[in-house]
Parts: sequence; structure tokens; C-alpha cells
Amino acid sequence: MTPVRLTIIALVLYFLFYRLYARRVLARRVFNLSSETPTPAHRLRDEVDYVPSHKYILFGHHYASVAGLAPMLGPAIAVIWGWLPALLWVVLGTLLVGAVHDFSSLVLSIRHDGKSVGTIAKDVIHPRARILFLLVIFFLLALAMGVFVLVISGLFAAPDVANIPATAHPEAVFPTFSLMLIAMVIGYLYYRKRWPLRPLVVAGFVLMLLTTWAGLYMPITGVEAVSWTWVLLAYAFFASVMPVWLLLQPRDFLNCLLLYLALFSMLIGFFILSPGWSAPAINLHPVGAPPLIPFLFIVIACGAVSGFHGLVSSGTTAKQLDRETDAPFIGYVAMIGESLLALLAVLATSAGAFASHSEWAEFYGTWQKAAGLHQKLGIFIQGTGNFIHQLGLPLGLSQAFISVVVVGFAMTSVDTGTRLLRFNIEEIGDALGIKVFENRYVATAIAVFAIGFFAFFKVDGRAAGIYLWTLFGTTNQIMAGLTLLAVTIYLYRRRKPILYTALPMILVLGATISSMLIGIYRAITGGQWILVFVGGIILFLAIWVLIEGVLVVFCMRKAKIGKVAVEAD
Repeated sequence: MTPVRLTIIALVLYFLFYRLYARRVLARRVFNLSSETPTPAHRLRDEVDYVPSHKYILFGHHYASVAGLAPMLGPAIAVIWGWLPALLWVVLGTLLVGAVHDFSSLVLSIRHDGKSVGTIAKDVIHPRARILFLLVIFFLLALAMGVFVLVISGLFAAPDVANIPATAHPEAVFPTFSLMLIAMVIGYLYYRKRWPLRPLVVAGFVLMLLTTWAGLYMPITGVEAVSWTWVLLAYAFFASVMPVWLLLQPRDFLNCLLLYLALFSMLIGFFILSPGWSAPAINLHPVGAPPLIPFLFIVIACGAVSGFHGLVSSGTTAKQLDRETDAPFIGYVAMIGESLLALLAVLATSAGAFASHSEWAEFYGTWQKAAGLHQKLGIFIQGTGNFIHQLGLPLGLSQAFISVVVVGFAMTSVDTGTRLLRFNIEEIGDALGIKVFENRYVATAIAVFAIGFFAFFKVDGRAAGIYLWTLFGTTNQIMAGLTLLAVTIYLYRRRKPILYTALPMILVLGATISSMLIGIYRAITGGQWILVFVGGIILFLAIWVLIEGVLVVFCMRKAKIGKVAVEAD
């Protein structure tokens, strides 16, 4: 089947699942959402983290926060096994697993005062589960944000205009930092001066497009990657402690408008180009690659299901939700939007970036080539830029536009991730009775230090984040599985249907734990003892939480059977 026909089928499935599955089954039958129930944003309003928000603004923040680099990177690597497995997991995995995870973790959080899933585990599973969750979350966020900082620094760094590396996009620097200023002005005028939203959005969007065009003629060069890393860490600190309405909300909303334009342009350009497949449908044995099953489910994380999304849902988004009935649109549809981005990444790397199968086979000849982060971003930008080029825009401008979108969303993930890590450290402080950790400035400083550790500390000559990046996918999916475990036990306690979350939980945890065991074995045979040590700890914590959950269910069933027996007597 042609790429165009499969894409149309995917778009139809997105619409049907939201209308019939998310809104009718999950929202009404499983969670009984009500527009009359006060949300934490109203009950705990503090104008810093808890702020009731318009659902379209909050959707923009949530979507921009979850749609970072990963939905572009994962599929661009996974197509080494062929386009068919990647496409199926991106679409069906999202609709049945990932979007359910994001939506249900959001609802779970608003039913628990906007707390993170780590703290909720204390009430839903067992007090011990809280610290176990929080430790896994700390590692996941610090590692991911450290790598994102490294990748963005590499995209920004160029020695001069005449010597710009193929993986660098210095033209994205000016629009990226201009957007921060534009967003802060809009946030101030909307929330403090009560200016109408629509003209502010139009003005901000036009300015954003103008700065994108200007960036093409004003590339910022001569700054090394290390210097950009320090700049990004400083930005992450200030973005984390600022009120959410001043920078995070308006910047993410504007970023989403840019992504909407990019997605629309890429789709139209893709349909105009109507390319054929340059990649094979299935390639079971790529050179040096791990087995397709279970590693497909790990390599494509954020494009199908991601534990990081649950942290966003239960970290920043739940604190801003105006009404419970907004949750399906924000939680489920935002994940569909990320799936669409991942689908375009599959299409770009298997039908758009290469003119022939031989070109594709040369680039994806071995697993070592396919796993390079900067190279995969370059292929994504090349392929999607080629789609937009079909609309009549110069190829250079099309690729510059995509590079701004890529960097913008990576930056969004960095500042949101730092804020989430700050929440995590505050909760660790509360759990351990360390009051100083509950100060948002102290917690943010610790968060930035942890991110900087993964960005700067070297292991075997490579940054610790890059060296340990193979653990991100498994840790991320372990977090998703454990979040679904918490949701399932929450529903079980309330005698609600659990199959909608229990089956995805079994799939994710089964694939993740098996891949972690295979990965640890491969690390042992390769003498990568740091990977063995860190991966072993993560696996141990995950299994411990899983055992705690099983014990809770067992005790509940035993108590229920005992109650029935007493009533029968």
C-alpha cells in the first residue's frame, strides 16, 4: 500500500478513536468526568504553578511539552527494521496505549490535588512506592534533559558562516530566543493587563514567522557547543522558577501554532509529492541491531507511549486544568498530535529523504549508523523540508523552518523537564523530611546541577548522558508501565473497568523488562559496567514497585473474599 493511502487511514483512525474511545468509553464509562467538580487549579490556585487555564492555551503548553525531540528521533532510528513495524506501533500504539496513558495519568493527578504520579503512588499503592517512583523519575528527567541540552547545543554551534556543519542550524538561534521575549510580553499583557487573547496570538504568531525568516539571514555563529550548554542550563533555571503564566504557557502555545503550521505544511507537501517507499516494509536482521521484538517498543517511545508524558500530565498540566471534561482533549488528542509527528518522521525517513532504496540502505546500513542522534535529526529535517518544498518554498527556507520547529520543541522540553525535576526534588524533600529541598530555588538549582552532570561529565570520552542514552528508552517505558499500574490499581479500588489500562500496562512492562534484561546482558558481554550498574538499579526499582502493586491487589482481593464469606455466614 502506498504511503499516501496509509496516511489517510491513520488520520481517519485518529478521529474515530478520539470521538468514540476517548470521549465515550474512557471519559464517561471509566473515569466519570464531570465539568462541575472543582479542579486543583481552582482549589489550590497560587498564580505560580496552580493557574486555571483556557483549554486551548493549556493544550498548546501540554503538546509542546510532550512533543520534544523523541518523536522525531525514535521513528528515525526504528525504520531500520522497516517502515511497517514503525508505522503500526506509532499509530495503533498511540491510540490503544500512549494516549490512554497520557489521559489517565492526567485524570489520576487532578483527582489527587495535581500531585505527580510518584507522590500519588503513596496513596494508591504503598508509601514505599513513593520514593521508588521518585528515584526513577529523577534519573529519567535528569538524563533526558541532559541529552536534550547536548543536542540543542550541537544544533546551535557553528564556527562561522562559511563552515557550518551539516548537523548544525545556527539560523534557529535568533528565532528561538526571540520567541522567549515575545511569549513573556504576551503572557504579561494577557494575564496582568487583561488584553484580549486573539489579537495577541495573531501578533505573536506573525512576529514568530518574521523572526524565523530573519534567522535565515542572521545565523548566530562563533559560539562553541560548550558555551551554548551553559546558556541553556541558565535558561532552564530561570524558566523553572518563573510563574507558569509568564513564559511557559504563552511560549508553548506559540510554539504549538508553529508546529500546527509545520504539520499542515508537511502533510500537504507530502500529499503533493506522493512519494513511494525507499525503505523496505520489514527488515528483520539489520547489521548489529537488537531484535525487533521487544526493542521496537523501546526505540519508539514518545511517538507511541512515554513515561515522560505522564510526568507532564501529572506535573504541570494537572495544575492548570480548568475543568475535568477538558482532559480528553488535552491528554488524548495531544498524544494523537505527537503520533502524527512521529508518523511524519517515519514517512520522512522512509519515503521523503531518500530518492532510492540503495540510498536508504547506504544510510541505514548498520545499527551504529542508525543510532546517531544528530544524524537522525538531520534526516528528519531533510525529509520533512523536502515535503514543505513541494509548496513552492525554497528548500533552504523549508529546512530552516523545520529546524526552528525542532529546536523550539526541544527547548520546551528542557524548561518543562527542569520544572518537573524541580517538583520531583521538592517531593523527595517532603518524603525524606529535608525541608530545604522544598524551596523552589534550591530544588531548581539541584535539578540544573543534575542535568549539567549528564551534559558535562565524561564516561569513556563521551558525555554521561550520551553514554547512558540507551537506558532512556527502557527507563521511560518502565515509567509509563508503572504509571499505568498506578492508574489500574486506582480504578480497581473504585470498582471501575480496568482492562483499558491493565492490558497496555502488561504490554509495556513486559516489553520493557525483557528489553532491559537483554540490554543488561549485552552490556555485560561488552564490558560496559556502568550501564550494567545503573540499568540494574532501575530494573530493581521497577520490579519492586511492580511487586508492591501485585501485593496491593492480592490483599484487596483477599479482603473482598473474606468480606463475602462473612456476609454469607
